[in-house]
Amino acid sequence: MEICRMNHFELFGIPVRFRVDKGELARLYFELQKKYHPDFFTQETEAEQAEALERSSQINQALKILRDPDETIRYVLQLKGMLDDDEKYPLPPEFLMEMMELNEDLGEGSRERINQLETGLYRAVEPILEQYSEGNTPESDLGKVKDYYYKKKYLKRILDRLEG
Repeated sequence: MEICRMNHFELFGIPVRFRVDKGELARLYFELQKKYHPDFFTQETEAEQAEALERSSQINQALKILRDPDETIRYVLQLKGMLDDDEKYPLPPEFLMEMMELNEDLGEGSRERINQLETGLYRAVEPILEQYSEGNTPESDLGKVKDYYYKKKYLKRILDRLEG
């Protein structure tokens, strides 16, 4: 068993996409764990045991990311070279003004307002997220998804403050 770093989609043998079928993902996860779980390599060489442990770790990490829609968006954007973890992404001034107003008025009804804002943001990119096709989706559409990702992340921080 030769270990090589694959992206999470390659590891699971599925196409790169923003929306992953959770049932298919679970099925593939169990297949991969049956094949690579370290418990099945206890009689093998130390090197093979280490490779199995590494592969099992990759499988678990991939599952964690692909099960979470926001993490999957982040991951795909990173694969496409459109997102850096240290990036200071400039959000539109009108969005920032709206967030400033929302922050000032945090209280009853804020959670509902945040959910409505999030729903509106999602509707604008839903067709892109649902119909993404590797190599066929224009970079401008990926830019819209990136914008959505950062706006949603901003809303989540406000929601976390509200709940904290």
